[in-house]
Amino acid sequence: MELGLESLAPVGGRRVARQWMGRTVGAVTAARLAVAEAAAPPAAAADDRALERVLADPGLPRLDFQPIVDLRRGRIAGYEALARFDDPLLSPPDVGFQVAANAGVAAELEARVVRAALGALPSLPPHCFLTVNVSPELLCSPQVDQVLRTAGNLAPLVLELTEHTRLIDYCDLRAALARHRDAGLTIALDDAGQGYSGLQRMLSLRPQIVKLDRSLTSDVDRDEAKLALAEMIGTFAGRLDAWLLVEGIERRRELEAFIRLGVPLGQGYLLGRPAPPWAGLDTDLGLLIREVAGRRAQDADIVVGLVEFAPAVPVLRVNAARERFLADQGLDLMVVIDEHQRPVGLLSRDAALAGRPRKRTVQRVGPSTPVAELAARSMARERRDRFDPSLCCDGRGRYVGIVRLERVVEWLVNRCGDVGTGRPATREEVTSR
Repeated sequence: MELGLESLAPVGGRRVARQWMGRTVGAVTAARLAVAEAAAPPAAAADDRALERVLADPGLPRLDFQPIVDLRRGRIAGYEALARFDDPLLSPPDVGFQVAANAGVAAELEARVVRAALGALPSLPPHCFLTVNVSPELLCSPQVDQVLRTAGNLAPLVLELTEHTRLIDYCDLRAALARHRDAGLTIALDDAGQGYSGLQRMLSLRPQIVKLDRSLTSDVDRDEAKLALAEMIGTFAGRLDAWLLVEGIERRRELEAFIRLGVPLGQGYLLGRPAPPWAGLDTDLGLLIREVAGRRAQDADIVVGLVEFAPAVPVLRVNAARERFLADQGLDLMVVIDEHQRPVGLLSRDAALAGRPRKRTVQRVGPSTPVAELAARSMARERRDRFDPSLCCDGRGRYVGIVRLERVVEWLVNRCGDVGTGRPATREEVTSR
């Protein structure tokens, strides 16, 4: 399913009520803090005083904004508003919000962050959206509800539901979301992929954006199981008419893996760190994204669309590979190359750590080799070599990357299987298609 971004962009004007309703620290809030401080040990009392200073200043907490990137067009699609406490007693932000929860003023603090995000909308770059985090259990609180009710048109605000405590009853939450959606609000759901409960939340709340749990992002280029789970969640999100947003992208290979998977939105330190408004996307990264996405669209039926990175080691320094494996626990194999950058063997983690020699029998393919042809060639190899990755080489025989048989099988299933009958395609059918 193709997932566009235009519907998240602002359509009309951005009139947003930005008045703070004359609010500083009300008598109720002050009383709650006083009670909490009197009953707290010295360290906790210091935290409460730091929180009281924040609530006494209408400009706090301040906001930083982290870019969210369109992984098809290579441009900024939106930003996430992130609360920042300058007082070290309330940092990192999770600590500050927990102190507020302990003092009974979490709703006041989250309402202030939402109001600050609404205040940033008029200066938001065109055709971008802005996300802000809200705890689901506080969305229906009078404080947060009032901020959203009095804001008028909420587009292009995206409310990201970040669940820290498990909700038992979603009825009130769904009613509140429906009301705010009518005012133009978009809903995002955080931490998709955290077990069955996460899928239940998706079904119950029907978000328009689903954020992949960051534990599935790290080293996804080296873990086919993570990649498969991310693809499954993306497909599920698409069936619910939602976009998949991958957060926590920190390495180029992770970025390329998600682009090849067709993920529409990405976020992470590689793409941009939280900063004052409004940071742009690095020009080279934008070019890389467009290049990889373009190859994905054009090279759907040839090997280059399945190539992934695996580090290489010169044949004369193969003994040093052991140190590389020890330093990188996610690394499962290395390609041995000669002085001309041509592959001459494969070295697995087990072999390197056990001191065994490299495997010299390798299968080389060109970037334009049809995937169906590679599948047929792989199945014709000796049994002991059949499931080894193939090595993609350029026109001069130099190493480019590897093609794992798992990726080839996935391609065959997606392109050639007869889903209606479950009948696998024949070799003739694969070749003809």
